[in-house]
Amino acid sequence: MPDKVFFDGHSHCTKYSGEVSAYTDIQANVIQGSGLGPASYVVTATDLRAKHEGNFLVKFADDTNVIVPAENSGTCIAELTHIDD
Repeated sequence: MPDKVFFDGHSHCTKYSGEVSAYTDIQANVIQGSGLGPASYVVTATDLRAKHEGNFLVKFADDTNVIVPAENSGTCIAELTHIDD
């Protein structure tokens, strides 16, 4: 997995209807719109699998969604920790 320090120090704001939001730090490992982002995501996420049977990871473009059915709700924290690790 790429060193998270590489992505430190980046921030984001949103412009809508002439108004610009305050800047906030990016908490993700892949910076949307960057040249390195998509390639970094593919390398990083290729072998990422759900830790618990019945949970699912949906990976698309530069985004990962964790799907935890109600009967597995007790595994949410462990699943997110697994992904973070």
